[in-house]
Amino acid sequence: MDKKDLKQDKKMVAGAVHKHEKALHPGKPMTKLRAGGKTNSDMLKMGRGLAKIANQKSPGRKGA
Repeated sequence: MDKKDLKQDKKMVAGAVHKHEKALHPGKPMTKLRAGGKTNSDMLKMGRGLAKIANQKSPGRKGA
């Protein structure tokens, strides 16, 4: 995927999520969207279940 497309997609998703939050959850802070989670390459390499477990154990997650 082209970097321009990815940047545009992320901006579009963030706008939709924030629009939903403003309408249905007024007065609450906006969600901070961040990268993370299991990737397609992880799923191909390890399988879906193991990729999920590896992501949950990553040091970037709180409480793991």
